[in-house]
Amino acid sequence: MALDQKRARIFGVLYLITFVTSIPGLLLYETVLRHPMSYIAGSGHDKQVLLGAFLELLLIIANLGTAVVIFPIVRRLNEDLALGYVTARLFECTFILVGIVCMVGIITLRNQTAGAAEGTVAYTLAAIKDWTFLLGPGWVVGWGNGLILGYLMYRSGLVPQRLCWLGLAGGPLLIITGTLILFGGNHPGGALHSVQAIGTIPEFLWELSLGLYCAFKGFRSSSPILGADAREDRTAAVPAVTPA
Repeated sequence: MALDQKRARIFGVLYLITFVTSIPGLLLYETVLRHPMSYIAGSGHDKQVLLGAFLELLLIIANLGTAVVIFPIVRRLNEDLALGYVTARLFECTFILVGIVCMVGIITLRNQTAGAAEGTVAYTLAAIKDWTFLLGPGWVVGWGNGLILGYLMYRSGLVPQRLCWLGLAGGPLLIITGTLILFGGNHPGGALHSVQAIGTIPEFLWELSLGLYCAFKGFRSSSPILGADAREDRTAAVPAVTPA
């Protein structure tokens, strides 16, 4: 039980770190994403973009950490879904990593002779970064953090069940709006982006409240997958000794 509560607090802190790294990282990219061609032709703010890239690298570590820490616990409820959550996190981090490469690639272009060809490549890299955000945090998260983790938390009772409804509702909203934008062409100024911003609110509140609850309170001791199941895990970890 004590080990599980320790994992709960680590899980919560890692979730809070995802907020501290993802939101500032996106803001630091804003100038490049809006005006990539002007960025490489002007003086640029390389350190600002590199700081954003560094924050997103920390985001990847925190994302993977949440999956690794929670997996031994939620697998007691449903191992397939627990593995599904880990897989969703891996896919999300892959999209984030591709976006980071695009951003540092734009910096490389700016430090070279910026011509028409470089400007076109910079615009393309910025567009790829936009798509990685849509497909990773804007779509895969709806499945992993919203539906899968929300369901696991709801059924396990590790956190208050009313809290889990934010994820169970926010996940489908994120998936639906992300899919609409996917088939709508992902235009930055499109109305669908405003709809997605509104639809993201339940998912945002779910992840924030989950991080805060686990970081400061840990898991609910009344959860049926704590205690007895934890002892079974420890017993299974001890190899059986066959008499000679």
